[in-house]
Amino acid sequence: MALLELFARLSEKYNWRLSVAHFNHQLRGRSSNADERLVARTAKKLGLRFVRESADVQEYASERKLSVEMAARTLRHGFLARVAARLRIRTVALAHHADDQVELFFLRLLRGAGGEGLAGMKWQNPSPQNPRILLTRPLLAQSKTDLQNFAKELGVHFREDATNAQLDFQRNRIRHELLPLLAEKYQPALNRVILRQMDILGAEADCVTQIAKEWLSHPEAFEALPVAVQRRCLQIQGVEKGVLGHFDLIETLRQTPNRPIAVNDSLLVSRDASGILHAHTEAKPSFN
Repeated sequence: MALLELFARLSEKYNWRLSVAHFNHQLRGRSSNADERLVARTAKKLGLRFVRESADVQEYASERKLSVEMAARTLRHGFLARVAARLRIRTVALAHHADDQVELFFLRLLRGAGGEGLAGMKWQNPSPQNPRILLTRPLLAQSKTDLQNFAKELGVHFREDATNAQLDFQRNRIRHELLPLLAEKYQPALNRVILRQMDILGAEADCVTQIAKEWLSHPEAFEALPVAVQRRCLQIQGVEKGVLGHFDLIETLRQTPNRPIAVNDSLLVSRDASGILHAHTEAKPSFN
């Protein structure tokens, strides 16, 4: 709601044509519906086009064996990409802020992410559902406290998601338990330090990615590459072939050329001596 207020105030100066898109995740019953009504009323008050959609995130997650958070993200981004394409909008603004970045750092750290993952969200990147649509995050350097103060000073109405206080989600435990502990006992300037670290990791990860892409355009002497670049070369090729390789898979491929490794029941991957990744489909044997 702070982002919407900010953009509405700037739109005339920069000749922006705004639309408001709201996705109802149906996770909090009446509260979710009240969120939607607030956004609809605000869009009408500002004279902006309002587009809505809803889906049963819980059911979608259960059917596809996903976490609720991942299911919600997939459905939400799909909705935003469809709306943007239909309305011929090329940029979607999201309201992620600095506190989101810090939480994401620890969430990914505990899952064993590499430098690219630990760098967090980017200011701009293509939509995961439609690369022709650009996602931008103009509030990424602003703290949640600053945004709350902005909303309070300007009388911006917003609603607090009650599930943000529930500790059965790992992100919430990081927010309410781990981060306050680290700030109190170890580093009072925790957010500033972590955001700086994410910036450093992001720049280094971008450098490794650039070197890997240059090597892939003229592959030679794979074994002579630095280990970090070897891993990124294999990771990039894996993504292109639809293989989302975890660290153990990438490392096995890196260390053992010409050895097929099963990704699932029907897909094998291997890399040759020159560092090129190959995917092989294998028919599942019938019962004998």
